[in-house]
Amino acid sequence: MKTIISILFFAVVLAFAGCDKHEQIHLRSEVANDNLANNIVTRPVAFAFSALIGEGIEISEAVMRRNKGGFLELNVNGFNNSQFTKKFQYRVEWLDQDGVVIQTKTSVWQRMSAMGKSQFSFKVVAPRAEAVNFRMDTRKWE
Repeated sequence: MKTIISILFFAVVLAFAGCDKHEQIHLRSEVANDNLANNIVTRPVAFAFSALIGEGIEISEAVMRRNKGGFLELNVNGFNNSQFTKKFQYRVEWLDQDGVVIQTKTSVWQRMSAMGKSQFSFKVVAPRAEAVNFRMDTRKWE
């Protein structure tokens, strides 16, 4: 029993030893030091666990502002919680002051790809100055 507890404690210490993160520098798993999440022995388990619990895309921030030209800009930031690259599509529809969709040719599905365990962002600009709000939809890209 003590042996099992010692092994688990050692595994937790190793996992936290590789948690040093720099926001401006991204070291890919082939370059960075081995840790429990990307070790060649434990990597298949991490990938299987990620798929099992259904990790995916998370939108952390959506900031809307008017640019110098008077058009609304939408800046979306998110994170892919999965070990796998996630491909998805998004569509932004712009709304006028009455909440009615402004019909434009730019409200089409756009492709986006987010690498595993990484941040992503994109920016969309309204096609007309009368846009005051937005509605964004996503779907799986296959």
